[in-house]
Amino acid sequence: MRLSLLTLTAIATLFVAADAGAQTYDPRYPVCMHVYTPGGFTGGGGDYFDCSFTSLPQCRATASGRAASCDLNPYYAFDQPPVPAKRHKKVH
Repeated sequence: MRLSLLTLTAIATLFVAADAGAQTYDPRYPVCMHVYTPGGFTGGGGDYFDCSFTSLPQCRATASGRAASCDLNPYYAFDQPPVPAKRHKKVH
């Protein structure tokens, strides 16, 4: 009896647990907008990141009038040198 109660409790816990979504930052863009969403009556508000901006002024123009802020993307490779152009051999 005790084992079946524990088993049912474990199964119910698995069904109730919600999937957690991983936050992603797009490493191709140097600026992210942090958008805050209201909770409303249910209190289910949250926030997300939109990393699709090439400059802070561009992001700030989009964030203007919204509950949002702009930050540098922590996953953008600022210090990496540009990839050198490939050289083609000339065939004589």
